[in-house]
Amino acid sequence: IKEKKRHMGDTKHFCPVSLKENFVLHPGLDEHAAKYQEKIYYFSTSEYKDKFLKNPEEYVAHNEPIQAPPLRVCLLGPHGAGKTTCARQIADKLGIFHIQFEEYLQELILPKTKEKVGPDYGKEPEEDYSEILSQELDAFSQTVAKTETEKSKQEVKLTDEEEAIKANLMDNEALPPEVLDNIVPDWWRKEPFRSTGFILDGFPRTLHEAQYLSKQGLCPDIAVFIEVEESDILDRLFPPRLKKWKERQYKKRENKKKLKDLKAKIMV
Repeated sequence: IKEKKRHMGDTKHFCPVSLKENFVLHPGLDEHAAKYQEKIYYFSTSEYKDKFLKNPEEYVAHNEPIQAPPLRVCLLGPHGAGKTTCARQIADKLGIFHIQFEEYLQELILPKTKEKVGPDYGKEPEEDYSEILSQELDAFSQTVAKTETEKSKQEVKLTDEEEAIKANLMDNEALPPEVLDNIVPDWWRKEPFRSTGFILDGFPRTLHEAQYLSKQGLCPDIAVFIEVEESDILDRLFPPRLKKWKERQYKKRENKKKLKDLKAKIMV
């Protein structure tokens, strides 16, 4: 075993081309191995193997050891498991970035939607007062109509990418690869994340997204799944949602009372 380790390349069992070009520790495969200067190097793909053999000096260590990339962590778990709380603490302790995936998606479309979207941000439908409008309220209705017209003019149409993000947040529709291409690789390949590292909170969420990371060669150093009892999640999520529901019901009763008073005023 010692003899075999002694003859492994500078990046051990990781692909030197992936490390050099993408700054990612991507495990190499036995079927894509090559020997250079009596050392064995392993590559993630046959293309990277060929690239290495054309110019091996570009990918091997010279005067000092090859620098390893920073820590990249994927933190997974069900909604309400405490991922964000744990991720913030870990990021602060290790000095790496904390990326909350769904919050990042919200920020991408927030300039156009003007408010967060999704099941957790749904609004109670407003009461319809149109049937009780009378001549006494004409001036008010005209003002409202003018405001709504101006508001509609200001509405900005979402791009196809933004529509896909909105559908993902609203209905959990899968994000197309071309949308992920514009979001995820930058955390591995561009600064300041490239040299600092990160903990990615809530991604990948599905098999489709995990396969996307694999195909792109975006390997986290570790993936942690937080497993929590359903009763604990209910204890965390139910009270605030119940409070929000009560607030909506109170507002609904208040609106009905105002409607009743308005009807009485009109009848006088």
